[in-house]
Amino acid sequence: MKLVKCFAFAFAAMLTLGTSIANAQSLSPTTKWHWDKGTIVVDTPERPAGQQDVLNLTAPKIQNVRVAFVGLGMRGPGAVERFCHIPGVQIVALCDYVPERAEACQKYLQKAGLAPAAIYSGEKGYEELCKRSDIDLVYVATDWDHHVPVAKCALENGKHTAIEVPSAMNLQECWDLINLSEKNRKHCMILENCCYDWFEMNTLNMAQHGVFGEVIRAQGAYIHNLDDFWDYYWKNPNGSDPGKLGWRMKYNMENRGDVYATHGLGPVAQALDIHRGDRMTTLVAMDTKSFHGKEYVEKKTGKECKEFRNGDHTTTLIRTANGKVIEIQHNVMTPQPYNRLYQLTGTKGFANKYPTEGYAVDAKQLAATGHQPKVDNLSSHGFMPDAEKQALEAQYQHPILKKYGAMAKEVGGHGGMDFIMDARMVYCLQNGLPLDMDVYDLAEWCSLAELGALSMDNNCASVAFPDFTRGNWNKVKGYKHAYAPEAEEKAVEEAAKAFTAAQKEATAKQNLWSLYDAVKQAKDAKAKAKAQKAYDKAAAKANAAVAKALKK
Repeated sequence: MKLVKCFAFAFAAMLTLGTSIANAQSLSPTTKWHWDKGTIVVDTPERPAGQQDVLNLTAPKIQNVRVAFVGLGMRGPGAVERFCHIPGVQIVALCDYVPERAEACQKYLQKAGLAPAAIYSGEKGYEELCKRSDIDLVYVATDWDHHVPVAKCALENGKHTAIEVPSAMNLQECWDLINLSEKNRKHCMILENCCYDWFEMNTLNMAQHGVFGEVIRAQGAYIHNLDDFWDYYWKNPNGSDPGKLGWRMKYNMENRGDVYATHGLGPVAQALDIHRGDRMTTLVAMDTKSFHGKEYVEKKTGKECKEFRNGDHTTTLIRTANGKVIEIQHNVMTPQPYNRLYQLTGTKGFANKYPTEGYAVDAKQLAATGHQPKVDNLSSHGFMPDAEKQALEAQYQHPILKKYGAMAKEVGGHGGMDFIMDARMVYCLQNGLPLDMDVYDLAEWCSLAELGALSMDNNCASVAFPDFTRGNWNKVKGYKHAYAPEAEEKAVEEAAKAFTAAQKEATAKQNLWSLYDAVKQAKDAKAKAKAQKAYDKAAAKANAAVAKALKK
């Protein structure tokens, strides 16, 4: 859910591919593929000279993370508010196509006692933002079409980059981000919040400790009827959306495939160690035709919708190199309860989140984990009783939930998982650690859009995944979260708290918000210039005071 401008050059992504239907942006015109014994094989381009993979990439520690936000419509403002609660963060800049939206987010900084951020707006306001030398991280929360243009600009200017989902819409965009991350040695993280939900994190911890035996099959989905939301998506004023459908409905109308796969795929990919000992090798996708989507467009526009590319329900089956199977579903059209499925099937146990949350393991396996069952008839034929489930979750509570869970519930953001995602990213940047998700995760999870469309446009043929790691998918053994040594972590946290305290004190002492308001309220250019000069002088004093405080 992103709001921001559409660029004139977006039409380039709507070219044709092979036998595919035109105007399908999820199909990249640069993708090369061929048939091999009934399977579509998508080529993996060679790694450009001088580049190396970014598996377990680390970067120098950033004591105080200076962040800029681009895209402040639906999701962006919540991110700004959450970052105000993370110690050791300075929000430097806010950018949106509509200046009023960027300005509106200043209220979160003011409420938190933080200094005002610089405002950028307009068609390409993000370009000047990315050129600033005082930004470490660019947080992209635009509409889908412009995730990659903004992210590329940030990476090209040497910034770590975090991109809302889906972070890339076709294979060319995936490869562009991979190459820039590898070339510039900068993090490019997909902001997949569902990897940080409580059930998913605890279940991942159980899987990594062998509670379910070998995990052999997984399911995930994004099933969420959006009828109540379609009208709220931004409608581009440049004429590219004559039906005023809003960018998300328009995208679904023009594009086939699972265009929003990452909520379902991300958590199960981590449990299956994808590109950390296993890889997705082939997929087959199948969809219903568009019933509700086509009907919605016709009612909205009063005109016949001759083609609605995205089926009401899309199912993708994936096989891995180690013989595992993943099933991913997408449905934003039909009325049914919200559902991400999230299901793990193991040789010794089973986990399921939707519609019934529970675990199923037999008494012998539960005892093997170190927990003795309190009932005699515990069986993997049914979900374990609530008391046993709660005891198992307590035993395998994920360390990240122990650290951030209470604060996350207080701050919020989809129940707190958004805050955990943001806090973990800042933690890793401050401690110089690999991020929880890398650019290969981004590419693998987002690739289902184009690969699935290829499959369905060719009679639901099998499609072979490119290897986004270019041969290194087995280099890292097992998915793991990175942690700093306890003493170092504590020192970093104390420094972060000191920075935030100093920033708040200096902001108040220099009356930055009063001076900022004076600039906005100036009645003419001369008065505005005078007010701006006063603000700039006070801001410089505030920055100097913060720097001095941190040297003590």
